Order: sequence, then structure tokens, then C-alpha cells
Amino acid sequence: MPELKVDQIIQLLQLEPLTGEGGLFRQSYRSSDSLPAAGLPARYSHPKPAGTAIYYLLTDDIDSFSALHRLPTDEIYHFYLGDPVLLTLLLPDGDSRQVLLGQDLLAGQHVQYVVPAGVWQGSRLLPGGAFALLGTTMAPGYTDEDYQAGNQAALLRAYPGQAEVIYQLTRVEKKDGGIQPNSPV
Repeated sequence: MPELKVDQIIQLLQLEPLTGEGGLFRQSYRSSDSLPAAGLPARYSHPKPAGTAIYYLLTDDIDSFSALHRLPTDEIYHFYLGDPVLLTLLLPDGDSRQVLLGQDLLAGQHVQYVVPAGVWQGSRLLPGGAFALLGTTMAPGYTDEDYQAGNQAALLRAYPGQAEVIYQLTRVEKKDGGIQPNSPV
């Protein structure tokens, strides 16, 4: 089987930049069933699709990382192909965890991993990696109101022992309104 190139993956899957979070994505599934907010836990204020799925691509570009964010729903990661990805979790109790997503099960890598609702999460390729194609699924499904971007200063106060990874996985707004990746406050 011929080896896929990043540009081919982007074209074949019709991936686009994921504004704010980083990386490239395409929503591949959105349930036609809608769940009313009144029938969902209190953390949801809007109706939700029953489920959603995306393709997600990280590359070796310096700005290609999933910025720290949290969601009100469990998010299930699926590793499809490419190089290992380091998934960082900042837990509500102040602890943290790092999970390696990849295909080498014997080395402890995960081809599937669940990030619990409310946990700060961010990811990037391991150094030297060229790309990783992942997918995520959520039920109830994702809507834009769900995304809460991590504020670098607030995360540094809450998780002082994780300063290095917080700098690596946050984007800081510049005074001109743009975004600057990987900057200390």
C-alpha cells in the first residue's frame, strides 16, 4: 500500500483549519436526532445532536497542536494513523495525566481513549513526528457552545506544576486581536 502524504490526507478527507483550537478537521457525522436541553443534564443550555464525530489531523507545523480546552461531554479519541500524539489532561482536582495515543499497543500507546467531561485537554505530536490522523466522537454531540478555550494565566494559577505544558498548549491573544501560539504571559 502506498504511503499517504499529509496533503493527500487533507484533500481526501476535505480537512479545514480548526480555528482557535488548532489542527485540521472535518465533521464526518452529526446525528439527525436532536436532544432538547430540558432532557439533558443541567450543564447543557442548548439542544444537542444525539452524537457527532470528526476527523482531526495534527502535523509537524509549529502551530499544529490542540490548544487546552474543555468540553461538557466525554470525548472519545480514536487513533487512525501516523505518529504518536501526547494528550495532556489537567484534572479538576489539580492533578494531571499524560496519555500517549498511537498504534504501538505493546509500548502502552492507546488507539482509543476517553477524556472525561470537564477535564482540560490539549495535544501535540511527539517531537520528530510528521503527522497523526485521529478522530473523536461525542454523545450528546458537539455544538460550538460547548468549547471552552483555556486561558493561559488562569491555567498557570490552577496548575503551577504544569507551566511548561500550559505554555506549549495555549494560544495568547495579542493586542491587535490576533492569536499568538506558545507564548508565556
